[in-house]
Amino acid sequence: MILSIETATSNCSVALHTVLGEQVAIVERNEPNIHASQLFVFINDILLENGISRNQLKAVAVSKGPGSYTGLRIGVSAAKGLCYSLGIPLLSVSSLQGMAHGASKKAGDREALLIPMIDARRMEVYNAVYDWKLNEIVPTQATIIDAQSFVTLSTKPCYFFGDGMPKCKEVLAPCGQFFFIDAVEASASSIGVLAQKKFVEQQFESLAYFEPYYLKEFVSQNTFHKK
Repeated sequence: MILSIETATSNCSVALHTVLGEQVAIVERNEPNIHASQLFVFINDILLENGISRNQLKAVAVSKGPGSYTGLRIGVSAAKGLCYSLGIPLLSVSSLQGMAHGASKKAGDREALLIPMIDARRMEVYNAVYDWKLNEIVPTQATIIDAQSFVTLSTKPCYFFGDGMPKCKEVLAPCGQFFFIDAVEASASSIGVLAQKKFVEQQFESLAYFEPYYLKEFVSQNTFHKK
């Protein structure tokens, strides 16, 4: 079994997949600020309910970001701790690519571009652009959305989704090639599927040096600069 963890957004999500990529179970809840208190509860529950001991795990996969600074720290720390204690490898998957995987079936268009959006406050989102096969067309970036955003991509159908999409919908809607998919969350379900290929190819992360991909530095609201 591969245990997968997704904590990049408000959705706290844990899934079990076989090493062939088949999903066995998933436990998740989309609620802000529950990762610290609920992540290990979800991990223990999913193992117990499916009769799986920790010693049966072959790897742990984690969403590496971008996303919530605190959520990513909690998810990666939990994944590294499990891998270290069990002596098993760590796998990482882009949060945005995981979302694109989840949206690909809903888009239903092989010519489409998939554009996941994670809310980064105000009119800024973390995003990337993928084709139907999840090849990266535009790398991960932080974008302040305005009427000109993604116009250069509008020669193809563009599907937007994620928790950053709703606030951008009215700004981007005038283009006839822009479409919006509701209810696509960052989920461990997709992380586990994408991690399976990395497991086969032994694309493991270093337990000592792996860090989440924050994209932007964390700045506390209490931080101030003296003149």
